[in-house]
Amino acid sequence: MAKNKEVKTNAMRILDRMKIPYRLYTYACDTFVDGMQSVRLLGLDEEKVYKTLVTENGSQAYFVFVIPVGKELDLKKAARQTQQKSLSMIPVKQITPVTGYVRGGCTALGMKKQYPTILDASAERLPAMVVSAGRIGAQIELAPADLCRAAGARFAPVTVED
Repeated sequence: MAKNKEVKTNAMRILDRMKIPYRLYTYACDTFVDGMQSVRLLGLDEEKVYKTLVTENGSQAYFVFVIPVGKELDLKKAARQTQQKSLSMIPVKQITPVTGYVRGGCTALGMKKQYPTILDASAERLPAMVVSAGRIGAQIELAPADLCRAAGARFAPVTVED
């Protein structure tokens, strides 16, 4: 009888190779709605769940931001943090060609190319955060500093203030 083998994503393989511990959460998901759907289906604390957004500067330079799932990216702050004149969200149809991931399964780890990446400063105070594992229906929990190191990222405030 064949053993059920866990299918690893690029993100999980990177973390394994770097010997970074993480916890995998999976859930059934036929259609991706938004990041809050993952929070509800997994029963997780919204404060520790983060989404990955990809922006561009108009000259096909891309920048990745990992922010709380319930927050909005402040494009002006993001542009300042990346020393760009302005940034805009990439169109949904560009997500897969640019990152190699699909909408709802995008993560800062293992994209087609290594883009400048910023984790919102709010993650620094958390003992653990949850981000996409690189496919819809899979999330990983890990220390923010470990994600920062694995993604070649840095922390900075980039969300809209309440």
